[in-house]
Amino acid sequence: MLQPAKTKYRKVQKGRIRGKAYRGCNLTTGDYGLQALESGLITARQIEACRVAMARFIKRGGKILIRIFPDRPVTKKPAETRMGKGKGPVEYYAAVVKPGRMVFEMEGVSHEVGREAMMLAAHKLPIQTQIVYREGGNYRDA
Repeated sequence: MLQPAKTKYRKVQKGRIRGKAYRGCNLTTGDYGLQALESGLITARQIEACRVAMARFIKRGGKILIRIFPDRPVTKKPAETRMGKGKGPVEYYAAVVKPGRMVFEMEGVSHEVGREAMMLAAHKLPIQTQIVYREGGNYRDA
């Protein structure tokens, strides 16, 4: 699973996810993409589940690009623990996703295969997404 090799701080504050993504919104190298429509945290396990689902469906036919990285540590206190005693240990790492962000890209597969693989990945994510594809240099919602 993806996680940072080294972080500046072990734990971060929760914060809020506000605004739209202005970077990472376009298809870079792929022909098909999965674009986020709402904000949220996507865990490293969810990213891996999407990758495995897409890779199994395309059967080594194309190339999958993961455009997000889980670099935010999420902490959790143990069950049945009293309040206080500081912040809990790091439980998992997650990627912060804003609306408009391209989550996955795919190239080297047919239109039907690419669309179905993206649908499989979309079902594994906790946020609403849309499939976009390159059509003569332009992007279209699928």
